[in-house]
Amino acid sequence: MKNLLFGALLLSFMSACNSDNIANQEDLSQDPGIPSGTTALKRSCPSDLIRQERLKNNPALRAKFEANELQTEKFSRDLAMGKVLADGTVEIPVIFNVIYNTTAQNISDARIAEQIAVLNADYSATNSDIGDIPTEFQPAAAGNVKISFKLVKINRKQSSKTAWKSTVDEMKYSANGGIDATDTTKNLNIWVVNSILDNKNKPGTLGYAYYPEDAGLEDDGVVLDYRYVGKTGATFPYNLGRTATHEVGHYLNLPHLWGSSDNGCETDFSADTPASPGPNFDEPSYPLYAVCGGINRSQMFMNYMDYVDDRAMCMFSANQKTRMRAVVATNGPRAGLR
Repeated sequence: MKNLLFGALLLSFMSACNSDNIANQEDLSQDPGIPSGTTALKRSCPSDLIRQERLKNNPALRAKFEANELQTEKFSRDLAMGKVLADGTVEIPVIFNVIYNTTAQNISDARIAEQIAVLNADYSATNSDIGDIPTEFQPAAAGNVKISFKLVKINRKQSSKTAWKSTVDEMKYSANGGIDATDTTKNLNIWVVNSILDNKNKPGTLGYAYYPEDAGLEDDGVVLDYRYVGKTGATFPYNLGRTATHEVGHYLNLPHLWGSSDNGCETDFSADTPASPGPNFDEPSYPLYAVCGGINRSQMFMNYMDYVDDRAMCMFSANQKTRMRAVVATNGPRAGLR
């Protein structure tokens, strides 16, 4: 059983999301809006790297992070003692900010509606592949997280930029050619761009998100590559809308299953997800055994917070549900979304 770690201990572990195992899969150079030679990569997510950099030199932000973790732990205890009634669904308003270079990158209203539908299915456990959860993990399955998503507005803007740096968030500011956020205290802002560059200025990042300690800041929200939004026309094997499911999980305070660094076998603060030595890719077969802390057991690779292909993901755990519910609770860091 993984121990719950807080504050400085977690920060000492935090480093970049695993990107060393990236392998080329598909040549995308036929898209005139993508730099020549760009390839579709195996899933990687710099959300924790971005979090580390933001917390490192910002004591106020770090204090919010620590306070959020303490609030989450208290919510979990109160829930277990029957002090919290968690039977009401929280509906989160969503703003899509689409920034495109070519017409093909200006994704349709229909694809955005598809993405909202995927989020609602995945977070309510009504996804068509929910039955794929192995028997071993069915007792730990979250069921309905009771968080839903409602599209309230789509903003669009054409730009001459062919790529956007995840480290500077230019897409979130009109002064830099992007689109300003719409009241991040009350709305989940999702920016859709034509290409996302990682901390080494390499293209191929599918998306990233900010954690709840950034709640209310003008750059708070989620960023997605247009190729992995919705289903129709999305790029295989990330063509089922699960990149948004994964990134919104970060937005609602879920780390990766292996913790917040490349070391692996660290806490993700959810005791019902088996400790993991690192990300899994592609479409693994169950059981997929790995060792952490001397214990050899199958990985919960079908969890949305792993790196597997969209078609291999199908669940959150019950502890993950509690963490997300704590974030949107009346005294949670994202209570304004209610």
